Amino acid sequence: MISFSPYLVYNGDCEEAFNFYKTVFGCESLYIGRYKDVPDEARKFFPNANAEHVMHATLQLNERTAIMGNDNPDIDERSLSSVPRDFYIYLDIDLPEKATRVFNELSDNGQIIVPIAHTFWCNCYGAVTDKFGINWKVTSHGNDHASTS
Repeated sequence: MISFSPYLVYNGDCEEAFNFYKTVFGCESLYIGRYKDVPDEARKFFPNANAEHVMHATLQLNERTAIMGNDNPDIDERSLSSVPRDFYIYLDIDLPEKATRVFNELSDNGQIIVPIAHTFWCNCYGAVTDKFGINWKVTSHGNDHASTS
């Protein structure tokens, strides 16, 4: 069995992003580990790390799906704009109402790419870049009558 979990890289706002996602997805299982907690013998691998920044975060969405990430100590403002963000996290949510709520919350202070709406292939679909620069595709096939509408 293979499981897949996206690993997201931030420039100092990983904790803020993961607390935001925790609220959006209604999850309780959030782990935050900081660079200050790295054992002394391993600190040499993170010479530019800010002690309070996130070394690793895990937000468990369900039994098989998690979002993970960290604050990369080697990202500066110049390289931040060159970090490729040409991917989307694809969410398939069971109920259209829940998909719409999640989409709207991810859109808060973000940029809507495709407004969430009924489509010919599913009950609802939308694409958004959240306020942290992460791209999301939100869809729901729940109660799907797209092919008959």
